[in-house]
Amino acid sequence: MFKKFKFLGLAAALMLVIALAACGGGSEEGSDSDSGDSGSSDGGDSSSGVELGESELTVPYVAWAGAMARTPLVKQALEEVGYTVETKQVDAGAMWTSVANDDASFMTASWLPATHQSYWDKYQDDVEAIGAFVDKAPLAMTVPSYMDVSSIEDLKGNKELGEAVDWTITGIDPGAGVMQNTQTALKEYGLDNWELSSSSEGAMLSQLQKKIDNKEPIIIPGWKPHWMFAEMDLKMLEDPKEVYGGEGDRIEAIAHTSFQEDSPAAYEVVKRITEDYDTEMENKLLVAINGGAEPADAASKFLEDNPDLLKKWTKGIGE
Repeated sequence: MFKKFKFLGLAAALMLVIALAACGGGSEEGSDSDSGDSGSSDGGDSSSGVELGESELTVPYVAWAGAMARTPLVKQALEEVGYTVETKQVDAGAMWTSVANDDASFMTASWLPATHQSYWDKYQDDVEAIGAFVDKAPLAMTVPSYMDVSSIEDLKGNKELGEAVDWTITGIDPGAGVMQNTQTALKEYGLDNWELSSSSEGAMLSQLQKKIDNKEPIIIPGWKPHWMFAEMDLKMLEDPKEVYGGEGDRIEAIAHTSFQEDSPAAYEVVKRITEDYDTEMENKLLVAINGGAEPADAASKFLEDNPDLLKKWTKGIGE
């Protein structure tokens, strides 16, 4: 009888060992599976399971119409896959400096090669381009179409026009690349009597609308894409010396050189967005914002109306 109980005890102990081993093996297998779900590549789609990495991102932007349209769109796409994104309004110099110093993750408003050339020359070793939102974005001195000038050269010695506008070109924030180009244009075209005033984009647009309403002359530094060209009858002045970059700059997403390694999924999402983004897409956002929508609301509405794009931009992220 004793032997029988001893045998049963040994059998029970053996069963317990087997059960524990099975549980331990199952736990290890589950851990491997979880690791794969959290971001390791598993073949097939090269983007499958791209890891978030550093999940708190900072994106600086300047209060220019295009930047205010693009930035919320990118922010919301990144938040869709699990990032926390803080956007900060700054001037152009601070935007470039913060990304170059790795105090910010990336930006959506670089204008290269002409407009932001000075920033690129200074910071090119610390930053890299992820992709272009707009391939050709022209800049130039701009006037209402009713004005009888067609080229920057027409301003030289033009006393009647100069006195009508107080020999002043109405500008935006002083750190903007288009302002630097305009200062260069004054020198290159010998416009010694002229000066460039600085304010903000909003103040410049308000002044532009006021002058147009009264059919008065005004000269501004203009750029496309921008809703003002859809809402107002404007023309860009010819720039024979190509001070403003000829056919136009690329509007690019620029990141610190460590961004792809630090936040690989964010890098991938931003890259995908730039591959699809174009002037037509930006104009839709600009028109909505100019019509009274908050930039964030315009971005939300766009993503709601284009679910296939959002799915494409976020496919495989964190899966």
